[in-house]
Amino acid sequence: MRLQCSSVSLAFGDRDILRDVNLFVSPGTRAALAGANGSGKTTLLKIIAGLLPPDSGEISAEKDCRISYLPQAGMIPDGADDAGSGKTLWETADGAFAAIAALAEEKERIAALLQRSADDAGAASLLETYHRLEENLESSGYYRRDAVIARVLAGLGFGAEDHGRAVREFSGGWKMRIALAKVLLENPGILLLDEPTNYLDIEARAWLEDWLKGFRGGYILVSHDRYFLDVTAAEVYELFQGKLKRYAGNYSAYEKIREQENENLVKRYAAQQEEIAKSEALIRRFRYKASKAAMVQERIKKLEKMERIELPESLKKINVRFPPAPHSGKTALVLKGIGKSYGGRAVLSGLDLSLDAGEKLVVAGRNGAGKSTLLRIIAGTGGGHEGEAVYGAGIAAGYFSQDSAETLGAGERAQTPLELVEAAAPTALVPKVRDMLGAFLFRGDDVYKPLSVLSGGERGRLALLRLLLSPLNLLILDEPTNHLDLASKDILLDALRAFEGTVVFVSHDRAFMEALSTKTLELRAGTGPSRARLFYGGYAYYLERIGREEENGTAENDGGLEAPPSAGLAISPRQEAASPNPAVRAPSSGLAPVILVKAGQSRPLSAGEQREAAKRRQTLLRRLEKREAEILGEIEKLEREKAALETDLSKSEVYSFGEKAKAVKAALDNNAAELEAKTAAWEAAAAELEAAKARE
Repeated sequence: MRLQCSSVSLAFGDRDILRDVNLFVSPGTRAALAGANGSGKTTLLKIIAGLLPPDSGEISAEKDCRISYLPQAGMIPDGADDAGSGKTLWETADGAFAAIAALAEEKERIAALLQRSADDAGAASLLETYHRLEENLESSGYYRRDAVIARVLAGLGFGAEDHGRAVREFSGGWKMRIALAKVLLENPGILLLDEPTNYLDIEARAWLEDWLKGFRGGYILVSHDRYFLDVTAAEVYELFQGKLKRYAGNYSAYEKIREQENENLVKRYAAQQEEIAKSEALIRRFRYKASKAAMVQERIKKLEKMERIELPESLKKINVRFPPAPHSGKTALVLKGIGKSYGGRAVLSGLDLSLDAGEKLVVAGRNGAGKSTLLRIIAGTGGGHEGEAVYGAGIAAGYFSQDSAETLGAGERAQTPLELVEAAAPTALVPKVRDMLGAFLFRGDDVYKPLSVLSGGERGRLALLRLLLSPLNLLILDEPTNHLDLASKDILLDALRAFEGTVVFVSHDRAFMEALSTKTLELRAGTGPSRARLFYGGYAYYLERIGREEENGTAENDGGLEAPPSAGLAISPRQEAASPNPAVRAPSSGLAPVILVKAGQSRPLSAGEQREAAKRRQTLLRRLEKREAEILGEIEKLEREKAALETDLSKSEVYSFGEKAKAVKAALDNNAAELEAKTAAWEAAAAELEAAKARE
């Protein structure tokens, strides 16, 4: 099941979206497609899927090569979600086997012909066809489809009670999961996934990662989830200025190599801009002097012929700084006996919590554990609950959820994103409004679009930006990274890390959660009251502790109380208050159902030991950094050699002569092997360096 794109080009108006793109996809391809917003990623996937014809070039695929394509949110083809047909979830999922069902019908038809056939020669031919169809049906999993459907639906978060529900009853986010389930169940030779993790929670993303690891075909992914790309991609193709370039290794490897390339690009860009500025200054100065006319014309022609260097959007650094957080007291938030039930099901029960000002608390837990419910209660928008959420002295809170987009601009005079944000921005930040809009993917004429025509994702980004421009010191954020690309996520992350106020947030982006959080509140739903544990560490620390508990077989009892103190895994509030260890700090309020988990204590090192240990660490870090830089340099050199060899292979004087072509292909194979080895060496060196930095 192989597919080849050869010299594919496409233009919209006078803009080249794709220019001579070459791509080869085969079983085992594990590729991520990267590039700035608007670079043509979705366009390329549509061309590969056969939904959009290129202006030139060729798409060739092997016979019977099936391609399945999942469009990004809001772009599902008509009828793909079966919303208007009245079909149930199960019927819709079973529809993924429609092509295989046709083979089963054909097999039954052949079986009937065999029973009536008296011609030995004809019977032999029919029997051969029958066996071929039977083999195809067996290998497709058609006879085991009920179990496969149940497994896929469960992995994507659907319960058994959902199987009989009509698709039209599900929300837009769940319909996206249904569309993803259909694509996966089709079990194609080539899988094209455009933002498959949108609307997936952490558990569903982890399941999808495992499913892709076992997929026997080839796939190409577009995603704004850095962690997801790291664990699913073995190579990265980047679209930049219409050209497609391949990078060996996962997404982190691509970013490392690209970082070095970008540094060189920025230097060349700066030098060119300086040359342009000097030439334009000379032209302006001497344009109307007859004695300098020849020189001026020469400069003008040179500028016209100059191939301008362009920087990707991600390199146009935008340092967004939101208004400073107003001063507040030491305690930002106190929760007292929070409880919430839906029908007879308790989602939250007896939750007490105190949060200091300046903390960044991530609320973690499975779907249905009550994360969004808790945030609504904290924000004061969720009624019908037990207990109370009390803000500390001087706290000014703001709340963002995906529902914020629905009321955007209601009752306001602003008609465009630019007007809306300018009206919300403090006077000192008004000059930076265009940069901020750019950081949230409103670029060029997008800032003048009427609010009434904005998509749901655009409205969500705009609502988040407006909230962040308000003078607040408690931000309550439910999925703030939805609809942001990687560069925009990084800008938001930098701004929130620099924010001196308090943040309580829910996210399904693991890298974002690990980078921002300083504490983790885990919610666990069960048949009884909800259980909660507070970890005095970020999300990465939380995952490490959970993993260690699972390895050690440590289990909580049914009441949600802490593990035995001797296990060193959890300390109850009462135990903390009574602890003789001064390093153990009791919370500022009772946290009866909440378990506090802290890292273990060790004997302090002497001053001499500390200096010696620091010296050893610095020596090790320098050695590892030098080794990593050397390997990256070798990888970059091999990539240049590969590009030169591919250029040679495209020349007629090479590919027209067998011996020359054979020699270049052999050199390309050697280059690929060296690249793979160097990339593996780099990944090992980078992992060792990261581990050393983490110990620092």
